Amino acid sequence: MIEAREKKRKNEIDMTHGSIADKLIKFALPLMATSILQQLFNAADIAVVGRFASANHMAAVGSNASVSSLILGLFMGLSVGANVVIASLIGAGNREKINEALHTVIAVSFIAGLIAMTIGFFAAGPILSAMGAPAEVMGYAILYLRVYCLAMPFILLYNFSAAVLRSKGDSRRPLIALFLSGVINIILNLILVIVFHLHVIGVAVATTVSNIFASALVLYFLMTEEETFRFSFRKIRIKSVYLAGMIRVGIPAGVQGMIFSLSNVVIQSSINSFGADAIAGSTAAQNLEFISFCIINAFGQTAVTFTSQNYGAGNQERCRKVFRYSMLMGIGMDLCYLALSLLFRVQIMSLFTMDEAVLHYANLRIMCVCVFHFLIASYEISGGAIRGMNYSLLPALISVFGTCVLRLTWVFTVVRAHHTFEMLMYVYPVSWVFTGIVMMTTYYVVRKRAFRTG
Repeated sequence: MIEAREKKRKNEIDMTHGSIADKLIKFALPLMATSILQQLFNAADIAVVGRFASANHMAAVGSNASVSSLILGLFMGLSVGANVVIASLIGAGNREKINEALHTVIAVSFIAGLIAMTIGFFAAGPILSAMGAPAEVMGYAILYLRVYCLAMPFILLYNFSAAVLRSKGDSRRPLIALFLSGVINIILNLILVIVFHLHVIGVAVATTVSNIFASALVLYFLMTEEETFRFSFRKIRIKSVYLAGMIRVGIPAGVQGMIFSLSNVVIQSSINSFGADAIAGSTAAQNLEFISFCIINAFGQTAVTFTSQNYGAGNQERCRKVFRYSMLMGIGMDLCYLALSLLFRVQIMSLFTMDEAVLHYANLRIMCVCVFHFLIASYEISGGAIRGMNYSLLPALISVFGTCVLRLTWVFTVVRAHHTFEMLMYVYPVSWVFTGIVMMTTYYVVRKRAFRTG
């Protein structure tokens, strides 16, 4: 029994005492690796259909990224709320309430997943039509999205269960679950696409099966936890007090994510106007940006969790250090990654396609967008720290305006007047600079107020 308890403690991080920098790294690196692996496995879907099917199949899978994010966006925000609710209970020492909160989180995750699956399955056609997907891509895109939607309950179950584990400092086991499921995903991709020639259906089925495995494994981890964090199907129920906390923090974050995805849908529609080669090239180049985002987002989520626990414990100076170290380490690691990506961009893009027209658009996106991608740290990490202090609406509003309203305005004015692929891509760095300045300013104002009243 004592040995089992010691093993459990190894999976936890004491966020409120001792040194900070090493604990931030210990927490952020598995989180970063989890997100990067997730993106690499998504990239494997695109690479397999790009190399062993056709550019149209590749465009069909790529055109769905913004659509699936739009559907999942609102519900994924609730997982942020789950993290904050449980981390705050840990920081405040209310461990007896944690188990009730945990069962509320799991119940909400599966219900949300069923809703997202239903919406996605029946709205696939209308959404893709509204986006103006090329005729040669449309049928494959609808087929892929409908099969992919079957995975949504399991995608949300994994993310909410992982949020529970991360709230107590365990970012390692969600990584293990994702790694194993990713291996399954790649093996199934190769078998279903190369051997059985199932193109987009094959990669969608592989994604669904791998997500079922990942969610089952993380749920198993919770079922074998110590009593405070142990999940049991017999105890599953929704407690209004914890649901309210999830909604208060999660809905603004979810609405932000959903509107952010909506703006990406509009941008994707504009990319669609340049043809299938532009869609495929943009899709390939986006994989570099997604990994950059994973690095920054890992420190953003780390800032949420560490700030939540220390704010709940009333440790204001430690909250300041969490923000400062998260920002420095996030930007530093991302700049190193971006430098390597630019240096080897030709070799990396050749993994996805050898089509010269597709590679042309991929290179345009890299030079217009990827070079500046480190700028997102200014609003992702500062926004995470604000949410950790239980102020969720402000960062949501700022992000909605900076990364959504501003982008839509750019698309419907600047791009309409100068209809080039490069001008469309410049929407990203322009919005990052504006949003970062406003979010950083807001962080210091909110921190001053929160610490004075806290």
